[in-house]
Amino acid sequence: MYIYPVSIPAEKYNHEWGTIMAKEFIRLRDCTMVFDDDVVLNKINLTIKDNEFLTLLGPSGCGKTTTLRIIGGFVKPTSGDVFFNGVRINDVPPHKRTVNTVFQKYALFPHLNVYENIAFGLRIKPRGKAAMKNGHEGRRLSKDEIHSRVMEMLEVVSLKGFEYRDVTSLSGGQQQRVAIARALVNRPKVLLLDEPLGALDLRLRKDMQIELKRIQEATGITFIYVTHDQEEALSMSDTVVVMDGGVIQQIGTPEDIYNEPVNAFVADFIGESNIVDGIMVEDGVVEIFGKKFACLDEGFDPMEPVDVVIRPEDVDIVDIKDGMLTGTVTNITFKGVHYDVIVDFKGFKWLIQTTDYCPANSRIGIKIDPDGIHVMKKSVYSGMYGDYSSYSAEYEDISDADLEPEETVSEDERYET
Repeated sequence: MYIYPVSIPAEKYNHEWGTIMAKEFIRLRDCTMVFDDDVVLNKINLTIKDNEFLTLLGPSGCGKTTTLRIIGGFVKPTSGDVFFNGVRINDVPPHKRTVNTVFQKYALFPHLNVYENIAFGLRIKPRGKAAMKNGHEGRRLSKDEIHSRVMEMLEVVSLKGFEYRDVTSLSGGQQQRVAIARALVNRPKVLLLDEPLGALDLRLRKDMQIELKRIQEATGITFIYVTHDQEEALSMSDTVVVMDGGVIQQIGTPEDIYNEPVNAFVADFIGESNIVDGIMVEDGVVEIFGKKFACLDEGFDPMEPVDVVIRPEDVDIVDIKDGMLTGTVTNITFKGVHYDVIVDFKGFKWLIQTTDYCPANSRIGIKIDPDGIHVMKKSVYSGMYGDYSSYSAEYEDISDADLEPEETVSEDERYET
C-alpha cells in the first residue's frame, strides 16, 4: 500500500472542513445548455458523491467544461436543475457556493510571495451565511489563524519551506500547487479543476497526477476534474464521465470504462482499440471475419449484429498453424517497452502491442482469449473507429497488404466455439 507523505490525516480534514454529509452531494437533473441555437448540453443527468474524485472526459466541444461551469455557477443552464445537498441552487451565484476553481492558467499574484498568495483569500473580510459555511464564522480571521491555515496548506501540497519564495521563481508544477493551496485554504466543499495540467510538460504532468490524487485523499473533499487526456482520467479518478456531443456516453470506474465500454466511441477514446463488425451467434460465441470466437458476453439476440472490441495488448502473436486468424504485418514501430505492430486481416488493419518482433510483410497468426473480447451493441458510432489504416502520423504511408489468394479460406485459420 502506498503511504502518502502527509502528516495530517484525512479524518481531521473531514471533521474540520465539515465535509461529512449525505453520500449524494451534487446532482444535475436534465440540464440543457443552448448557446445561439447550438445545443451544447442535452439533458445531462449526473450524480456526484461526497469526497469523490470525478473526471469529466471527452474531446473538445463535448460539453465537459460547460458542465463544470454550471456546477460552479458561472453559467445557468437553459433548462434543468442543479442541487447541492438536495437544495436547488440554480440561482445561487458562484461566490455564494462552497466551491473554488483551479484553471489551466494559475493567475497567481506575481508581486506576492507564496505565503501571501495562499493567504490572500483569508484576508478578505467574509460576509453573511456563505462566509459561515466556508468556516469563517462571519468574522475576519486573526493573524495566527491565517498563519496556521497557510502552513497547513503548504504541508498538504508539499511546499513547506517555500512560503517566502517569489512565485515567479517556481517551476510550473510548484506554481500549480500554490494555486491549489490558495483554492483549498478557504476550505471549500468542492474543488473544480479545468484542465490544470495542460500547460505542463509530459513528465511533470505525470508527477502532478499522483500529487493531485494525494491532495484529494488528504483533504477528503470532492474534486471535479475536466480533461481530454484519458491517461489523466484513468490514473486519478474514482469515477469517469465520458462525454461526446453534449451527451454523457458512459459513467463508471476507470476499470469499467476501459474494460467494458458501452459503444465504439468510448472504446476508441479510452485507450487503443480494434473495433470490428461481428455477429453474436449465441451467448458466449461471437463471429468475426467468418470465424467463431469464444467470449464472456451474453444477453444479445441470436445472430444479432454487434461491434467487437479487442484491445491491442489482449492479442497474442503465434505461429500461423496455431492462429485463430492469420494476417500480414504492414508496419512495426518500436515503442520502448513494446512494439506497435499493424497487421492486415482481410483489408482491416489491427494494432497489436507485443514484445515480439515481427518484420514487415511477414505472415503471422493470432490468438485471443475469451476475456480479451468485448461485445457491444451497435450504435451511431459503429463503423467510425477501430481500423488502423491511418492510426497516426507514424502510419500515414501504410498501404494495403498483398493478401494471399487463400486469405478468405485457409486451413491455417482456426476458430474456437
